[in-house]
Amino acid sequence: MTRFRHFLAIDWSGAAGERHRGIALALADGDGGPPVLLDPPAGGWSREEVLALLLDLPADTLVGMDLGISLPFADCGAFFPGRADSPPDARSLWALVERICADDPYLAATGFVDHPGLAAYYRRHGGREGANFRCDGAAHGRGRFRVTEHAQAAMGCKPYSNFNLVGAAQVGKSSLTGMRLLHRLRGKLPVWPIDPLPASGSVMVEIYTTLAALDAGRSAAKSKLRSYEELNDALAALGSPAVAGAGTIDDHASDALLTAAWLREVASDPHRWTPDALTPKIARTEGWTFGAL
Repeated sequence: MTRFRHFLAIDWSGAAGERHRGIALALADGDGGPPVLLDPPAGGWSREEVLALLLDLPADTLVGMDLGISLPFADCGAFFPGRADSPPDARSLWALVERICADDPYLAATGFVDHPGLAAYYRRHGGREGANFRCDGAAHGRGRFRVTEHAQAAMGCKPYSNFNLVGAAQVGKSSLTGMRLLHRLRGKLPVWPIDPLPASGSVMVEIYTTLAALDAGRSAAKSKLRSYEELNDALAALGSPAVAGAGTIDDHASDALLTAAWLREVASDPHRWTPDALTPKIARTEGWTFGAL
């Protein structure tokens, strides 16, 4: 039996600008019922509004955010190998992102990827693959992986490196903007596994919506749900009541709705909180994706 009473899933965005139609929030009640999409303000959610919501959560809420809470570390022994000032852990990384991006409005992170000392670690638009994008001559073009991303790949997913900023599948921008938010939550909302799982209260975890889709009987290649019918079939597979609606649905909304129901279904599984490859050092530096086993 899970101790959480509310399950909030957030489909996040690293796009430029103040408001983002790509941000979607859905809430599932621990007592049951269909997940509910939270109505955004006119023009879409801003990242600052999501931050304000996270600072005023209902008690005992499990929050899942679809972003990378850290960067690869274990593969090279550092986030930014070769730099003497490379942060030693995830919290120090968040502080670095915030410091470099302090002048970027709307919790953006343009200043970080354009930083002359850090751009070489990223793949950016225009075919600009930095000299340090791959570690130790990695052959595959998706860049460096965290240990949790290797676990995702073993489950049938197709993760991309958080150092990749190009393409529809990239999560690099959303991860960096998310790190600015995470830095501002310090001391107010624990982030597992960088923070230990508290015995009570709310906590945030990193999510990957494809993992929810896999548990709902979808394949990684068909993880996006673009109709209410597909969404409700997936919800039924997770033991959740259907949401009202018919026809097409925005996939940001369906991702959030499905993942809120998934969090409610799997949060009581102790193995989700104790994956085999999650060591104390990995927890402190790279973090983990909840549900990657």
